[in-house]
Amino acid sequence: MPIAPATPRSPSSALGRPTAVLTVAGLTATALLAPLAAPASAADAGSGVDDLRSDLDALLDDPALDGATSGVVVRSLDRGDVLYEHAADTALIPASNMKLLTSVAALDVLGPDHTFDTTVSAAEEPSGGVVEGDLYLTGTGDPSLTSDAFDDLAAEVAGSGVTEVTGDLLADDTWFDTQRLHPDWEADDEPYYYAAQISALTVAANDDLDTGVVNVTASPGGASGDPVEVRLDPAAGNLDLTNEASTGTPGSAAALDVHREPGTNQFTATGSLPAGGTDFSTLRTVHEPTDHAVHVFAGALEDHGVKVRGGVDRGTGPEAPEDAAELASAESAELSELLVPFMKLSNNGHAEILVKAMGRESAGEGSWQAGTAETAAALDRLGAELGEHELSDGSGLARSNQLTANGVAGVLRAALDEPWAADWEDSLPVAGAENRMQGGTLSERMRGTPAEANVRAKTGSLSGVSALSGYVTGNGGEELAFAVLNNGFEGAAPRDVQDAIAVRLAEFSRDTATSGQPDPLAQRAPERDAAGELECTWAGTC
Repeated sequence: MPIAPATPRSPSSALGRPTAVLTVAGLTATALLAPLAAPASAADAGSGVDDLRSDLDALLDDPALDGATSGVVVRSLDRGDVLYEHAADTALIPASNMKLLTSVAALDVLGPDHTFDTTVSAAEEPSGGVVEGDLYLTGTGDPSLTSDAFDDLAAEVAGSGVTEVTGDLLADDTWFDTQRLHPDWEADDEPYYYAAQISALTVAANDDLDTGVVNVTASPGGASGDPVEVRLDPAAGNLDLTNEASTGTPGSAAALDVHREPGTNQFTATGSLPAGGTDFSTLRTVHEPTDHAVHVFAGALEDHGVKVRGGVDRGTGPEAPEDAAELASAESAELSELLVPFMKLSNNGHAEILVKAMGRESAGEGSWQAGTAETAAALDRLGAELGEHELSDGSGLARSNQLTANGVAGVLRAALDEPWAADWEDSLPVAGAENRMQGGTLSERMRGTPAEANVRAKTGSLSGVSALSGYVTGNGGEELAFAVLNNGFEGAAPRDVQDAIAVRLAEFSRDTATSGQPDPLAQRAPERDAAGELECTWAGTC
């Protein structure tokens, strides 16, 4: 599938600006008991800077953050000084701000031109259209393999003249390890697409390139009591659907659910949809994504007239012989392009695939342990000073991840010194940009403010955890990096506070003071979303 182009670079882009070595005054643990913030040094103080600090103090005093811990830092990328910091060296759960680290490390380790290859091969060259023995489908983690891509592979096999395979169709996913779910993820999240199982061979179910899942759609029948039509897509021989759902009376409440029995691919639809009502649509994870991928491919081979006499299975070790005859191959878009759906839409599966790909590339082991170790090593090479940290996964879904606001801001600064910086910055969501492949998780935020089309930042959200970190150009043209990590709040995520901070930074001028307190939050940012405990793209709330 073609990857949508990233947001065009504006003249105020952070790239091309002068860079400087930053010196950060660290906060002690007792700083949380002190006033919110103080000037980093007397030399930094000035009418505009003092006023900024006063305003950010006031914004962080919002009741939404009562009882919460907020790590905040604002750095000038032009002058190298710290304009504001509060609890900036306190280790906090970053949620999807982890993806900032994962993407930067992947560009360093794998390179912006890295591609993922998927191949179809046989032990020997086919003779007379017949593959004597087994056919192998081998993956290296491509997160963009849609059902159409598997169909193209099957068409290529058929186009080579193959009509029959006497043995089995075997999937080889050994590029990564066999650990599908991270041990620190919540078990209750497993049915939902943001916590899909990770494999080196997987199917992207939609244009958003969500991997390891199926689309579930349902339509009401014509009259009350009629069955509801339920569909799984991409369908394959490894999936089994039991439909117990029915059509309710016109105007009745929609109450349909699709459940997958853990450890199986047995799906059951229950509940009802009202007659004359709208269709139902959701995503559900599959068990063993490799099995699903090879069965999708098996169906495509059959559609193209290639008969597999044996079974369809997942191998237990490296299956394809080293000198196997390649019959078909697919190459993904380059990593620089794949970053767009990954970062704009905060795709957890892509993050974990990149972590395991880094482990495989550098340590010969496609595992979380090897990959997160390489993430830390790459960031150290780039000069990003993480400070106190714990890296558990690539997406931020694990609550065992720990980062400081200063650590996140260090990554933001270090990335801009690299030759791939433009590709990386273009992958960040842009505030208020309506196109999802530009605005991403910030599409609905900060519209009609000075931050619109200015702030380029990564969101992050788990229950009780919210984050917003990235870049903004101040009113005086000064380029800033900022990191906001909120932990331990009750109720809805404080996105309006984060947005108000970003708007205030967009208004910042070092030589201009403002008067009084900042405008009320309601005048500066959209209302807080009371429903969103998960990343807005996960919960569909944005």
